[in-house]
Amino acid sequence: MDIDIIEETQGMGSTPSPPKKPLLVPVDDAHPFDLEGYIANYSGRTVIERLIHITAIAPSIATETYQLAIQHIHQSRDPSLYQYLLQAYELVLSNSGEGSGLPDLQNVPQLDTKWADETITRNQAERMKLEVELKTYSNNMIKESIRMAHRDLGDFYRAVGDYGTALKHYTKSREFCTTSQHVLDMCLSVLELLIEQRNYTHLTTYVFKADAALDAAAAQNTGNGGTGVGGASSKKKANADREHVQSKLDFATALAHLSAGNYERAAFFFLKLGPASDLGDWVGKLIAPGDIAIYGTLCALSSFKRAAIKSRLLDNTVFSGYIEQEPYIRELIEAYLASNFKTVLELLSRYSTRHYLDIHLSLHVQELTNLIRNWAVVLYFQPFASIKLERMSAAFGWTVEEVEYHVVSLIQSGSIQGRVDSQNKILLAKKTDYRAELFARAIKAGTEIQAANKKLLFRMKLQQADLVIKPPKGSQYQNIMAAGEFFGAGGE
Repeated sequence: MDIDIIEETQGMGSTPSPPKKPLLVPVDDAHPFDLEGYIANYSGRTVIERLIHITAIAPSIATETYQLAIQHIHQSRDPSLYQYLLQAYELVLSNSGEGSGLPDLQNVPQLDTKWADETITRNQAERMKLEVELKTYSNNMIKESIRMAHRDLGDFYRAVGDYGTALKHYTKSREFCTTSQHVLDMCLSVLELLIEQRNYTHLTTYVFKADAALDAAAAQNTGNGGTGVGGASSKKKANADREHVQSKLDFATALAHLSAGNYERAAFFFLKLGPASDLGDWVGKLIAPGDIAIYGTLCALSSFKRAAIKSRLLDNTVFSGYIEQEPYIRELIEAYLASNFKTVLELLSRYSTRHYLDIHLSLHVQELTNLIRNWAVVLYFQPFASIKLERMSAAFGWTVEEVEYHVVSLIQSGSIQGRVDSQNKILLAKKTDYRAELFARAIKAGTEIQAANKKLLFRMKLQQADLVIKPPKGSQYQNIMAAGEFFGAGGE
């Protein structure tokens, strides 16, 4: 199995810097957000990256997130994260204006320089130690030791934030893998690195490679499992391990589809996930169960039909375990299925801050909200031949002008077959004359049959007059012509 080495791109080897013009989101009674409860779901480097993201776009809690980020940076092995935190804080200062009440950089906690110097020294010492071990193993030509040395160096560079070098060592270890399980472990390490780095483009490549390695490892375990009680327990354990790995691969695939804007496929893979325990150490390190509930639900509501939402989302016992982590998600689904679209839009607006502050979902919140809103308008209008815009405004909590704007947009895109009476403020469905449609289909079918009969009659007359040229015997066309005798092939 070949492994593609991903070229370093801008931002490779470091945490991506915050956007230049971030969206500023409110945190207040109308848009609640429990920072402590949110951050408690994560561990490791993702805590710092999420705090930096929140600092950049949430001015009302930027000071608190800045202080929390400083504390977590002091517990990490990457002092360079402080530079990205400073960039995020400077950005929110410049975008929120002078009246924001945020303290200047001089009045916020600073990085402990002594800790930073000591951490850099320790990192350099460990790097030298690991590189010496790799060189020693390479000289001795011990494949398994070389593989483990590359893996350890990959883990080290990932911990210190050098993603590019970490990826090179992970992929280099492939040359020294002796079993399919080793290849699978390497692919999972790369997937974990790519998700942490938010480099979604290459996720599907390594999911494909991991799938192949997983099949090979499963076949190998089946061949070595033997029979009897020991063999049965070994096979059961192998199946459980396969389910755990498959859940990780499905999650990575779902994230790749989400990043590409393919929300229907993303929803399919999010809803396909096993219980949170199958994701193993990825829970907390990369993702929280509540995040999966939000991703899967928003993607499903934006792309699935109502019947599919009920059968594949609400009646999904495994996914219900994720939904329990975010109680408002069940309320959102039930309101959508009950056609209570005003409540749906209110919930989407109320928890929009929670959605925007998620590092994986932030870029897609606006599009997902628009898709769900458009579906809601289409579903609401479906049973009616005509409806007053005033009634729709009450159902959605909009003004009549807003309703007219959204309806006209949907008519122009072809989602709604109708027209708007702007004077009387009425939405009229296009009237379909089913009787005329039936006659048109019947006339078309009759015309096609008449043309086919004329061709058959013409073919028969040519044969009677012996004007048909037959192919030589043994020709490859002889059977074709014989088969066409009845259907009139070649009679045109």
